[in-house]
Amino acid sequence: MKFVRVPNLLSALLLGLLLWLGIPIWPPVTAANAKIDPEVDRLFEEAFAATRRGDLAQAEALWTQLLQIQPHNPALWSNRGNARVGQHQFQAALEDYAEAIRLAPEAPDPYLNRGAALEGLGRWQEAIADYERVLQLDPNDAAAYNNRGNAEAGLGNWQQALADYRRATELAPDYAFAQANYALSLYQTGETEAALRLMRALVRKYPRFPDMRAALSAILWVQGRQGEAESHWVAVQGLDPRYADLEWVRSVRRWPPAMVAALERFLALK
Repeated sequence: MKFVRVPNLLSALLLGLLLWLGIPIWPPVTAANAKIDPEVDRLFEEAFAATRRGDLAQAEALWTQLLQIQPHNPALWSNRGNARVGQHQFQAALEDYAEAIRLAPEAPDPYLNRGAALEGLGRWQEAIADYERVLQLDPNDAAAYNNRGNAEAGLGNWQQALADYRRATELAPDYAFAQANYALSLYQTGETEAALRLMRALVRKYPRFPDMRAALSAILWVQGRQGEAESHWVAVQGLDPRYADLEWVRSVRRWPPAMVAALERFLALK
């Protein structure tokens, strides 16, 4: 059996899309204990497959079925919590993570995943406490740094968020969303050219990454580079039209205020 990690709330919401785009989600699944029951093994693979295709209700049902077989397996509680986070069932997810932590208090993943649920409820300080617990258990956990950056951003602590995102990218250079968060935060803190360089690098590496293409559209438009901005936006419309919804960008993707303002200027003329 395995723990499945939720690196941040956005990953829970967009897991299927990211897998389809081929964008790495760091870190990968980690082993929790050996698989010894073929039926449990089969159900687990079905649950993970449901998660990959974005059918989180089915994944939740499968994790529940598995819990009827192995109620003392902490990975199952944590994984069902992940499926619930993806469906915005944050309070129910917290209950699952609490049981996972009770059963495996030294396992970092349930704390990491509970932090994502707490972020969903806007309980930033509690989320930070969970991420710091992960870092006590593993000081080099890139996901914990990225997620703590998300929570610090929720509090408006942009310099601390920037430092956490930077550390996440140092530990895991292929962690695409930590790189994206770092780029967005660079723009928020006034480092526009550095933000642009990193965004362009990410688009070169991951041409189908709508988050960075949308960000480039916004920044380039503000700079008066309309042609290039428009070309990125054409790609965004084909990849993820939700970036045209400012409320989604602000509240779900949680772009920094300066980035949201730039995108608003761009969309006002669309």
